[in-house]
Amino acid sequence: MRDNPMNSIDESLPFVPVAIAVMTVSDSRTLENDASGDILVDRLTKAGHILADRTLVEDDQSVITAQLKTWIADPKIDVVIATGGTGLTGRDVTAEAFHSVFDKEMEGFSTLFHQISFEKIGTSTIQSRATAGVAGGTYLFALPGSPGACKDGWDGILQSQLDSRHRPCNFVEIMPRLQEHLVKKS
Repeated sequence: MRDNPMNSIDESLPFVPVAIAVMTVSDSRTLENDASGDILVDRLTKAGHILADRTLVEDDQSVITAQLKTWIADPKIDVVIATGGTGLTGRDVTAEAFHSVFDKEMEGFSTLFHQISFEKIGTSTIQSRATAGVAGGTYLFALPGSPGACKDGWDGILQSQLDSRHRPCNFVEIMPRLQEHLVKKS
């Protein structure tokens, strides 16, 4: 995290672990050689979060969407992080699957991801369609499939935003309010 007093961890606050599911989208990887998924699992567990589930699915929009819907419906899962399928080829359909389930899209995630990525890989970042949003009270993040992109996404954005102590604000503190539109006012 950059040295910025407006972007820091308040050690006086308690850390609140969240339950995170990791999805790798690939036609060629297995769980045994999934370096990107391994990076995400390693980083989230070292940060103190809970690995709620992990799976590998093929580059197929209906398969990705079905897995997302299963996890969104599971009250024990707070966050989904996917890696892979965010490029421009015909088989890259992760972004479409994610957009099909979003209640709200987080456009700023893609913007910030590209800014961080640009510092590392220059204009090649334009080939990524990293995306994020919220569905059914669950945060959804789709990162590119490269290990470097997973490190950039976690280290540069998710690590701090999924830390309940991050200031001036973070995703964890607003989790209880993600579905307030569903509560009837009396």
